[in-house]
Amino acid sequence: MYEALKCYGSSEMIHKLKNKDSLFLCVIASTLTSRITGITGAGATPELTDYTPAADVELVTLGKPLCLSEIPKTVIANTSTPTPAVITKASLDLSNIPILVADAGAAVKPNIPYINLNETPGGNINTGKAVVNSEKIFDKGFMLGKTLSKLTDHLIIGESTPAGTTTALGVLTAMGYEVNHKISGSTPENPHTLKHRVVENGLKLSGCKVGELKNDPFKAIDAVGDPMIPAVAGIVMGSNIPITLAGGTQMTAVCAVLKGIFPEFDFNSLSIATTIFVAEDENSDINFIANQISDICIFAVDPFFEKSKTQGLINYTKGSVKEGVGAGGAMFAAMLKGISIDEIRIRTEELCREIF
Repeated sequence: MYEALKCYGSSEMIHKLKNKDSLFLCVIASTLTSRITGITGAGATPELTDYTPAADVELVTLGKPLCLSEIPKTVIANTSTPTPAVITKASLDLSNIPILVADAGAAVKPNIPYINLNETPGGNINTGKAVVNSEKIFDKGFMLGKTLSKLTDHLIIGESTPAGTTTALGVLTAMGYEVNHKISGSTPENPHTLKHRVVENGLKLSGCKVGELKNDPFKAIDAVGDPMIPAVAGIVMGSNIPITLAGGTQMTAVCAVLKGIFPEFDFNSLSIATTIFVAEDENSDINFIANQISDICIFAVDPFFEKSKTQGLINYTKGSVKEGVGAGGAMFAAMLKGISIDEIRIRTEELCREIF
């Protein structure tokens, strides 16, 4: 297992999580920010990003999307990269980990059972009005976290939120963290300049200044965030069990919000699990961001996609997609249950052939 897993921080969490019953929760949300041309690589067109969260969780649970005839793929150099939902599905199927879906504000609702935390999608952070009442979303997430703590020993929380790295950049910037060129992206050429310009414009229109909202995270989210962030923060705050945040740099924004709400928040039972493609991304730095917040343990899983016979998966090694739908955390949880990374990669290849 350990050759496929890198740990940034204490590895003690591995021993805490082994042999625990796990539950995977995917929180979905949409924003008008994803409609900005060039801001995200998810989907063939900006408009299709509205369908991506629903299609992702339909694929993980059912093996196929229902809201679309074909799930959107990221196209780089004329080759398409499959959604990380296939990695998540392979990992959860092999390890027999159950999945729940929570809607924090998806524009298109999935055709599967889901928990309703918030109906309304996020706005365009360019306007400085990104989320309507993030504190209310947080409170509902808190209630869900309390409930789920009674159902499992270990909660893995993934997300599907197109343009989520941009909104994470917004929240972290508003709260005063140093994130210049540190936030990841879903394409090899990360549009840092565009993202920063959008965030700066949104903050200006909201009447907020960079760094002045460190102790007012809800105001930061309302101005330049997305609905997923307060939902996940609330779930974590309401829980009393070990939590794995399954995602990339978006999850550092969740951690910053937790610290902003409760400065004495104990991160000892929380870790971030992502893919090696995020952890070793030369155009971002998840560890640098996390270290500003607290001593947060980060796990990075390497699926060795360079060994794959599927070109779309090889694209991950070239900077395409990198992470999403809790892929890194799902692989991490499966490995804790004794599933080898080779099994996960082979099953992911099979799913690519079956689905695409």
